[in-house]
Amino acid sequence: MPDKTSVHILVADDDPDDCLLTREAFRESRLANEVRFVHNGEELLNYLRGAPPFADRQRYPLPGLILLDLNMPLKDGRETLAEIKADPRLRSIPVVILTTSAEEEDILRSYANGVNSFITKPVSFSGLLDVVQALGHYWLDIVALPTEHKSL
Repeated sequence: MPDKTSVHILVADDDPDDCLLTREAFRESRLANEVRFVHNGEELLNYLRGAPPFADRQRYPLPGLILLDLNMPLKDGRETLAEIKADPRLRSIPVVILTTSAEEEDILRSYANGVNSFITKPVSFSGLLDVVQALGHYWLDIVALPTEHKSL
């Protein structure tokens, strides 16, 4: 069985405060996994496709889990999710929506486009800490994740 700490987590969120709180929640949860951040859908897709400046897979390994905000500039999470799940090279990477939206339309559309889970961001840090701990437990301790993306 692969080492769970080798699963890289990629967070796509344009809000610097949310990124800081998410980083802190991962740190406080004592998850040893590497967490990287991108700030819009175009940057996320460039990262996943290994486009510059993300061409070096040693420095920018493919994630085993993506946390995706819906409301981002340039290309929002809705469009980005649809592109990830339409790409045979990327669709096996689990995507969890982590957003402020609780709109039924966003939830339905996200699942229709292949999201693995949809979580509305909690308003408090303690709530975010609970979410990160639950994500860590479920996605890193319980679920079997693909370890290789050979077609990439």
